[in-house]
This record gives sequence, C-alpha cells and structure tokens, in this order.
Amino acid sequence: MKNKRVLMTGNEAIARGAYEGGVTVGTAYPGTPSTEIMETLARYPEVDCNWSTNEKTALETAIGASMAGARVLVAMKHVGVNVAADPLMTLSYTGVGGGLVLVSADDPGMHSSQNEQDNRHYARFAKIPLLEPADSEEARDFVVAGLALSEKFDTPVMLRTTTRISHSRSTLVPGKRQEKEAVGFQKNPAKYVMLPGFARQRHPLVEKRLLDLGKEAEVSPLNRIEEGSKEVGIICSGVAYQYAREALPEASFLKLGFSYPLPEKLVRRFAAQVKEILVIEELDPFMEEQLLAMNLEVPVRGKEIFGLLGELGTEIIREKFLGRKPQLIQGNEKIPGRPPVMCPGCSHRGVFYTLRRLKVNVTGDIGCYTLGALKPLEAIDSCICMGASIGTSLGMVRADPSAAGKTVAVIGDSTFLHSGITALLDAVYNRAPITALILDNGITAMTGHQQHPGTGLNLKGEEAPAVDLEKLCLSLGVRRVTVVDAFDLKRVKAVIKEELAATEPSVIIARRPCIFLLSSFDEPLYVDEELCNGCKACLALGCPALSFKDDKARINPTICTGCGLCEQLCRFDAIKFSAERAGE
Repeated sequence: MKNKRVLMTGNEAIARGAYEGGVTVGTAYPGTPSTEIMETLARYPEVDCNWSTNEKTALETAIGASMAGARVLVAMKHVGVNVAADPLMTLSYTGVGGGLVLVSADDPGMHSSQNEQDNRHYARFAKIPLLEPADSEEARDFVVAGLALSEKFDTPVMLRTTTRISHSRSTLVPGKRQEKEAVGFQKNPAKYVMLPGFARQRHPLVEKRLLDLGKEAEVSPLNRIEEGSKEVGIICSGVAYQYAREALPEASFLKLGFSYPLPEKLVRRFAAQVKEILVIEELDPFMEEQLLAMNLEVPVRGKEIFGLLGELGTEIIREKFLGRKPQLIQGNEKIPGRPPVMCPGCSHRGVFYTLRRLKVNVTGDIGCYTLGALKPLEAIDSCICMGASIGTSLGMVRADPSAAGKTVAVIGDSTFLHSGITALLDAVYNRAPITALILDNGITAMTGHQQHPGTGLNLKGEEAPAVDLEKLCLSLGVRRVTVVDAFDLKRVKAVIKEELAATEPSVIIARRPCIFLLSSFDEPLYVDEELCNGCKACLALGCPALSFKDDKARINPTICTGCGLCEQLCRFDAIKFSAERAGE
C-alpha cells in the first residue's frame, strides 16, 4: 500500500535512510547500540556492506569509497569513534567525494559500555556538522539530509544517536531510493594527500566551511521553533526533546536537529521570545556552554538542575524542574537482583574458574568474558578498552618483573583481531614474558553473533578466508602457542601454569564454540542426591543451571547444556551425565 506507515527502530531507520539516500557502500564494526544498522543495511542488495576488523579500518574503507564518488554510511558505537578518531580528524581536512555519514551511537547510562562519553564533542573537535534525530522518522530523514549536506559542503557528517533512539520504535513512511552513480576516483593530491604543505592549504577551507555550515544551520528545516508559553523556552536535541515535550508540553521549544554548528541567530531570536532558557541535554553541557558564551539577555540554566550523569527521562525532568516526584507502585515482595551472568555452557566459565584458583593477576578486555569479573568467578582485575588486556599486562611486567609469572592477559578472538595483534607484537618485540590467553569461541558473541575475519564467513554469510590464530601468533614471533579445550579443566590449569613459568611471550588459545552456535546441546547432567554432601563446590562456577536447595545441589535440566564442567569439579561423583543414569 502507498504511504503506509511502518514501525522501525532507530537503527533500522538509519539503514533505511542510507538505502533511500543512495548509499552504495556500508562499513561498520559491531558494537551495541549501533550493531543492527549494518545488519539491516546488508539486507538491501543495492548496498555493498561489510564488517570491518575495527572502527578505524571501517572509516578508512568508507573514506576510500567516498573518494571514488560513492555515497557511504559508516557506523560504530561511541567508543568506536575513539578508535576511528585518527582518520576522522584528517578526513575533515580532505573532505569527501561522495557523501559520507558517520553514525556515532552513544550510550548514556552505560547499558553496554565502559563509559558514557558525549561524542558531540567529536563534531566540534573535527569541525564537522552534527545531526541528532529524535525518533525513527528523523533518523531516516537525517541520513538522507546528511548525505546531501556532506556533498554540498565537502565534509563528513556525524549523525549522533543514543541507545533510546537506536532501539526504540516509531513510525515512518518508506520512500524511494535515490540512485547516485559513483563517478570514480579523481586524482587531486592537494585535496587528498595531507602532507604539511597541502594541509596548510586545506585548514583555511575547514574554517570557512564551519562558518558556512553555521549559516546553513540558521535556515535548516532540521531546526525549528515550537511556540508555547513565554515563561520558559527549552532548547534540546535528540531523545531529550521527546522527554521534555512530554514533561513540559506548554513550554516553547527550540528543537535542534542540526545541532552543531549552533545556529546563533536562531538561538537569539528564540531567546528574545521567552523569559528564561532551559537547556535539556544528556551528559555534558555541550549546548549550554555555547549558549552561555553568547551572553544572552535571559538566564540560561541546564546542568545545575539536571546534572552530568546518565540518561534523562520524562519523570526525571518533572522531578528536577517541577519538583513533582513520580508516583511509584510499591510491590509487596522483594524481588532479588539479577546480575548479568555468562550463559549456561559458556566456554569461558571454566577458564575463569581456573584463573581464580591459580590466584593470578588477570588483565581483561571487552566481550562476554568481561562478566568473569563478577561473583562468584571474580577473576578479572582490569578492563579498559578493546585490545587493552595485552598491553596492560605488558606494562605490569615492565613495572614489576615479579608479576611475569603471575599475570595473564585474557582476550576474545574478535577483540584480538580488532586491536590485540599490535599489542602482542609489542610484547614480542620487547621480549616481555607475558601470557596471553585468547578465548576463541568462534564469533563476535556479545553484540549478537556477528562474523569476523576468523569465522570463515562475511557479513552476508558468504564464505571468506578464515584467519588461523595459531599461525598468526607464530608469524608475530611468538614461539610458544598452545591450543586447549576450554572445557578440559585439568589441561587448562596445567597449560596456564606451564606458560606462566616461561621466560618469553606465550599464547594459549582456549577453544570451544559459543553455545549458541551449536544446533543442539548435550544431554543435561543430574545430581545424585545420595552422593551429594552439600559442599557447594559446583556453585563456584556461577552457572545459571546450578542451584542449591535442601542442602543439596540442583541442576535445572531445561537450561543445562551438558558441558560437564560441574561434573569435573565434584569430588564425590554426585554430578553425573544422563547416560550414567540410563545405565543404572
């Protein structure tokens, strides 16, 4: 049906916008809350999409496609822009060929991230335009507008979303695709070769472009004034607009979709209509500081009311600005907390159990295995960023040589390929006696099972060359590379102890596929209550299938995957495989 409205998440809408805007190349590294953008875009056969090894290579691929005249979308979560910042800053100088939109999916509240940095600062830092959609329809429209803006002003464009925009659903009417043929790469060293001599010529263009973008923001339909009460005028963007509109429906609004450069004349015109300006924005006072610098004739308030931390929400705005505390429904029963936990049958669990028993220092990394820091495993001592585990371990043994025999760097297969390779090379080059433990579960699991260069498949499920981790490590100069079965606790323990005693860099690859890659599970185990003495040793694994009741261990057969870790721990042979029961 024509003009039929459909529900889409913000991520799906961004992909739709890329399709409708004539994008022919899409690149990304998976990271919540951005992952579904590229997964959705890959469903459009007109767009050539790929998972990149990391965010830097994703942006560099996008830059090359743009230089060849193609329209490009590149997506990543907020911390991914840290990885891509090096090419981004120079891309601002070179400009683009075909339109290039960079999606930064921020995560206020840290639902799935190690920090909640505000990536609006990157737009200001790089001196590029910033667009912030407030719902799915705007997410689609702003991608299309961003591609046109990119080409008009010869600039990359940042589209900043947040978790609530990425994952919330709202309606839009799908439109037609704009076909744009790539013209091919046009040689232009003065534009694309950033030697100092050429870069000096480009910098004035960047500054002039920023002024021109400011003029564009003044007249952009992405910014609008919504007239209401003159008592207070609210300036906001993104999802904060939705919260503020619901909490303060009578107020006047300056709703900014094109939020950097800030349209100063529009702001002053709006400020002249109201008695007070209230800036409602999540995280940093990005807009508020710019407004204060304008010396407006009306008071400007924001962070003194709403603070710097976490997400906002309708009830938070009502409470902090209006003093109306939310009416909460009080339950009659206390609901126990449910901390995040590794899945039943996870191949990482036994490794962390062993590491804790060995009482070693464990530098950790980003992935499912980061949960190994929580009770009852409590095996990880640090987690900084993607690929940091090996470098952190290297630093520890440099500062304290006695740490060499008791420090293990733990990293996943996808994360190792993302940014662990260079750190391992660094350890080899500097002859550091560190032990790197690669937990190879054959997939990028935490973000929803995306392929990577070691899986043998690409984003579209086509066969691709698979990196051999053992050979890769050997090629870096590591002479001690051992592969173990992650479920063989005795062997895992023995190999870790052996490699910790080595006086040179070593790598252990603990290999078992993610449980969700298996088409079927083994038969569940059971507890022979006559043999169980209630020692609770099995509970140290932290497996959700294990519990304790009436002084006996219990195994939930509906979620037990039959991995056998608990059976290896039981000294009283009380935990048995179903086949043993059948043979009794």
